[in-house]
Amino acid sequence: MACSSSLSSSASSASTEEVTLKVKWSGKEYTVRVCGDDTVGELKRRICELTNVLPIRQKLLYPKMGSKLNDNDSLFLSQLPLNSSFKMTMIGTTEEDLIVDPVESPEIVDDFELPQQEAVDIKDMEVNKQKLRRRIDHFKIELLNPCRNGKKLLVLDIDYTLFDHRSTAENPLQLMRPYLHEFLTSVYSEYDIMIWSATSMKWINLKMGQLGVLDNPNYKITALLDHLAMITVQSASRGVFDCKPLGLIWAQFPEFYNASNTIMFDDLRRNFVMNPQNGLIIKPFRKAHANRDSDQELVKLTQYLLAIAELDDFSKLDHKNWELFTEDNAKRRRHE
Repeated sequence: MACSSSLSSSASSASTEEVTLKVKWSGKEYTVRVCGDDTVGELKRRICELTNVLPIRQKLLYPKMGSKLNDNDSLFLSQLPLNSSFKMTMIGTTEEDLIVDPVESPEIVDDFELPQQEAVDIKDMEVNKQKLRRRIDHFKIELLNPCRNGKKLLVLDIDYTLFDHRSTAENPLQLMRPYLHEFLTSVYSEYDIMIWSATSMKWINLKMGQLGVLDNPNYKITALLDHLAMITVQSASRGVFDCKPLGLIWAQFPEFYNASNTIMFDDLRRNFVMNPQNGLIIKPFRKAHANRDSDQELVKLTQYLLAIAELDDFSKLDHKNWELFTEDNAKRRRHE
């Protein structure tokens, strides 16, 4: 595994080195390989890949480190005195063994838009390209249904995009975004559909199963991706955060999908930072009980997706103007 050759000025020259750590958990010992340009959050993600203990459930114990490994997931490993001769202990429990409600993704309401040049810099930084390459090597996308020749790709978030995950209800269907099944049925004619959430695969399957998305006779979901498919990047103005690099999908299915035929919906613009041209910010679906009778977002976005499906290349589109594009397209059709 090759590590990147540079990092921010705050990192030491050791950031380029790979470190092999031994992690003990539940009576077993695991080998975890990380680089100095990885963060503590990335280390926990790697441990999760091996143990299925979610990062939020992990407590890491390491000689003379105190609480540093648990209090700051954005801390770079190059800033810590890690040594492959020491064994790290992880304390944590898998979701299957917990008799509690599932862990939800943290509430994030202060989404931000990076300055344009900074966003370009993040996408083009070699350190982030290296992280993407490592993620491609480590994360294998499992297909639920085959990719289809000639179809575009639609990648969907779950929380606040398809589902109000913060409100309570006796039936999960009461928290489903209006017109979800109609939306998926309509766009399936032109798009393969993948779902990518920052939660665990267990709860993606649970949520989508409860909503009837995984076994609907009118459309098929191509694949599911969870938080383990994300990477951590750093910005000068906003610090360290996770994002969803579409390059992971493009690298594993290059004969089907690329930057010219892929669009992703998410309520957080930061998730698009590695592929800003492909992201569309969807209006968050919150307070389902008050808004489910008036929310028309998926109806309007159905029209947009079907309109742009006629195009050969999405890379020239500005998805910020999707509503205007839909209106102009409707006017043009009325005059034809």
